[in-house]
Amino acid sequence: MNAESDERGRVAEKAAGAPATGDVTGSSAAAAEPALGSRAPDFIKARRTLHLSWQVGVFVVGLAVVAAGVSMLVLPGPGWVVIFGGMAIWATEFVWAQLVLRWTKRKVTAAAQRALDPKVRRRNIVLTTTGLVIVAALAGYYLYRFGLALPWNIEE
Repeated sequence: MNAESDERGRVAEKAAGAPATGDVTGSSAAAAEPALGSRAPDFIKARRTLHLSWQVGVFVVGLAVVAAGVSMLVLPGPGWVVIFGGMAIWATEFVWAQLVLRWTKRKVTAAAQRALDPKVRRRNIVLTTTGLVIVAALAGYYLYRFGLALPWNIEE
């Protein structure tokens, strides 16, 4: 649960090599992302015991949110959204959670770009239409065979 890591050191080295005048010769994704590490207030980071208890509190709150999200995967509710919310809570304090969220953001952005590809969109529209036709045919057969009777009231 140490806020320092090899990844944080590499990010700091990249930032140290950047021009001091603010001139950016090329845009890089690493420069746009915030630095890794704890986002606790300075007066908390200054005291080891207070910082450790802060980390435990953040971990417990994040764990509760993630657990609620996992339960929402089988119960009604926005499970994945809540899970990523819990990960975001963890990312305020833990480098590993920040790295997981960065990786997830990259994957989601790439998937969104692939979904905008005309070939993929056409394929998705064809698959969705085919699925809807099959569901409509099954619903029509059910209504033809049983009428508007509910499944638990069918007598055969």
